Amino acid sequence: MGFTIEDMMTFAEEKYSMKMIAGKKGWSNSINWMLMLEELTITKNFSGKELAVTTGLGFQSEESQKELLQMLIDANACGLIINTGCYINEISPEIIRICDENDFPLLTVPWDVYLVDMIKDISIRIFIQGSTDEQISNALIKVIENPGNLANYKKELLPYFDTDGYFQVILFSTGNLDKMDTVDRKRLGYRLQLYLNNITHNGHFFYYDSYFVLIMNDVSKKEADMIINEFVKKASRKMPEYRINTGVGSSIKDIENLYLAYSRAKSAVKMAELSGVNTLKFDEMGIYRLLFSVNDTLLLREMSSDLLRPLIEYDEKHDANYIQTLESYLKNNGSIQAVSSEMFTHRNTIIYRIKNIKKIIGTDFESQEEKTQYYIACLIMKIS
Repeated sequence: MGFTIEDMMTFAEEKYSMKMIAGKKGWSNSINWMLMLEELTITKNFSGKELAVTTGLGFQSEESQKELLQMLIDANACGLIINTGCYINEISPEIIRICDENDFPLLTVPWDVYLVDMIKDISIRIFIQGSTDEQISNALIKVIENPGNLANYKKELLPYFDTDGYFQVILFSTGNLDKMDTVDRKRLGYRLQLYLNNITHNGHFFYYDSYFVLIMNDVSKKEADMIINEFVKKASRKMPEYRINTGVGSSIKDIENLYLAYSRAKSAVKMAELSGVNTLKFDEMGIYRLLFSVNDTLLLREMSSDLLRPLIEYDEKHDANYIQTLESYLKNNGSIQAVSSEMFTHRNTIIYRIKNIKKIIGTDFESQEEKTQYYIACLIMKIS
């Protein structure tokens, strides 16, 4: 997850007397770069994850500080360091409240800290971590793509992960990531990372195969659910212009099975896109787990169309919904009342439709095998 606020505090607290006084839930925010600012114009050029530093020269009033914070939050900055003791001596409760409400880290360093040295020191660490993150991303992609040849990659990842532990993959999609400009996609990725709280070095975030990928290592189910739920709430609230679908894969042991974790997350995000839901967990997809795991999609379509072709043609010719009616009938174990309630249609109409469906396809659905075949065919029709 890059070089984070937490990483910075591990050495800067002692070395630069740095204190985190507000927005402490943003401790896992990763830092893309540091920028010194004494006026607001430069914030218009922020691309996301910048850590701003100011002496407070241009922000001595509470109102100007509030304006600065709002612009930084809107620009998806990862935090603000104030050099206190000259232009700003105390941070008001209102400023602290704003930072806490937005999980926006507000840090201070005393006036006697030489900012040039501090910025140079932290920037070098950011750069080094950025290079490391790129190497980790490439190694993880190779593990996913070449599961039978991971000896070298496993050794490369050993310093950063418990390679024998549990891995879980979460995929994020907006439906058109592969068509976005690279810079715009990076900015979007920076924004999404800011909403992934409480995960730093037990997780890694990168772009791959038209998805933003989060790989978590040895994160408990409770923690994972909290991270995902908080992400969905924040992303929905702060990014209403995007429809973000999240697919959650199974937790699978050993990095050699990472490709399975990825494949299951991909199945979940694809179904989330089709069904229009924000978040879907592979483990809760029921029989769709099998259908989305079949790589031969042509085979699925053939299985479905071979059985349902007479109903497909009838629906197209008469603008009917016999396939939907059949699916509901089979799902509800032949209960006319249940189908009637589900489809908001009078039971006599449902009785007529079912009688006609049986006549069109030439079966009474007496055997369980026959019911199962047609029900699966209906489900395939929904996802193909």
